[in-house]
Amino acid sequence: MNTVTSDAPLIVANNLRKIFPAPRGVKGGEPIIAVDDVSFELWPDECLAIVGESGSGKTTVARMLVGLETLTGGELTVNGESRATGVKRLADRRRWAREVQYVFQDPYSSLNGRQRIVDTIADSVALHAGAGAGGSGAKKSAQEILSSVGLGSTFWQKFPHQLSGGQRQRVAIARALAANPSVIVLDEAVAALDVSIQAQILNLLADIKRERRVSYLFISHDLAVVNQISDRMIVMENGRVVDAGVTSDILADPVQPYTRALRAAVPRQGWKPVRRERLAS
Repeated sequence: MNTVTSDAPLIVANNLRKIFPAPRGVKGGEPIIAVDDVSFELWPDECLAIVGESGSGKTTVARMLVGLETLTGGELTVNGESRATGVKRLADRRRWAREVQYVFQDPYSSLNGRQRIVDTIADSVALHAGAGAGGSGAKKSAQEILSSVGLGSTFWQKFPHQLSGGQRQRVAIARALAANPSVIVLDEAVAALDVSIQAQILNLLADIKRERRVSYLFISHDLAVVNQISDRMIVMENGRVVDAGVTSDILADPVQPYTRALRAAVPRQGWKPVRRERLAS
């Protein structure tokens, strides 16, 4: 595996393509092209946002990155190592997980409802730290990680159903941090939260990025959120990249009609919905 420096991107995606078979039971159905010719780079200490409406292909890109979907075509490297062929061994899956972690939109479905949160994080610490990392050492590390995401000792013995949505998302972030990854994929990680809780989680993510020098791949449909957290962004429509650049530049003066339509849909003072057909004309 290549040595990664600040002069080398952590992730390089070239001409990614993903085709799903035609839906079962649909006579004459055509294969679905979910991702088509998508390229980007993610650099150390950076937040890259992938933006688009539901069905644009942004989540499929994220799932290919962590090995949940295999590539139909193109090349994908993480820390200089190809991930184009998918995971073949358990050891590879664990090693990949130590490099890239995934935080889902709905943390409740990904947490063990019968396990106290401190034990959930301790298990992740032990899994990724290797032999000899279990027991009291793993639990102490778990407590430190939970405290770092704003969940003090009063929360450590709670179960997921005893927490609010924002608190469960903090647990999900803590579990990702337990692997000490270089990249965290955040897939609509604040979409299910109300605005005030969104702001708290975004501030937390900014603090983590600054303190740990971790990079984010931030999947979202919300340009207001993307504007707050990301350095660069790519915009996807129907599986393809239609816009890319520095986030502040794109949102200040979007050139592409689809990007203009997305920006126009962001609620603001005096906001009135505008049909995309009018924006694109």
